[in-house]
Amino acid sequence: MNAPTHRHPRVAVFCGASVGQRPVYEDAARALGAALGARDWGLVYGGGNVGLMGAIADATIEAGSEVIGVIPDALRTRELAHDGCRELIVVDTMHERKEAMMAASDAFVAMPGGIGTLEELTEVFAWLQLGFHHKPCAMFDVDGYWQPFRDLLDHVCTEGFMGRHAADQLLWASSPAELLEMLATWEAPAATRWS
Repeated sequence: MNAPTHRHPRVAVFCGASVGQRPVYEDAARALGAALGARDWGLVYGGGNVGLMGAIADATIEAGSEVIGVIPDALRTRELAHDGCRELIVVDTMHERKEAMMAASDAFVAMPGGIGTLEELTEVFAWLQLGFHHKPCAMFDVDGYWQPFRDLLDHVCTEGFMGRHAADQLLWASSPAELLEMLATWEAPAATRWS
């Protein structure tokens, strides 16, 4: 990871406002929160206290690390804004939410989640490809959850719409320890196709 502009690194985690069908997802969210705390890294996330969002925020707070939530005003009641965040940033739109999360973070991670989670990660990954930022992007592939997306990326490369070198910039990890070590040792590419 590049040197953070604040005291401790902060990781933006995109994840579901649901816990999913199997306990492995919530367990992984709690384990990642504990791992962030063990490294004294902060969490930046969607600001809710439900689903995987609530689980990772609770675990990170319990581990003693900083938690920053970013939530659109329209979702404050639907996603039940977390009152344990060190800072809760309330914005007007989803675009402003992503911009605020990007500005506050040194890395981006997608845990299991729905289409919103996938959209958030793919946007910041596209921005990396375009050279709009130089921060690592990673998939926390809990129990193979993101394998269909990995297959899709392979298909995109095979069909000539993305170079393999570009696709390989997206990190893949199946445990919190592996994930955080990858983020800690990641180096930004020297150049992109567009820079």
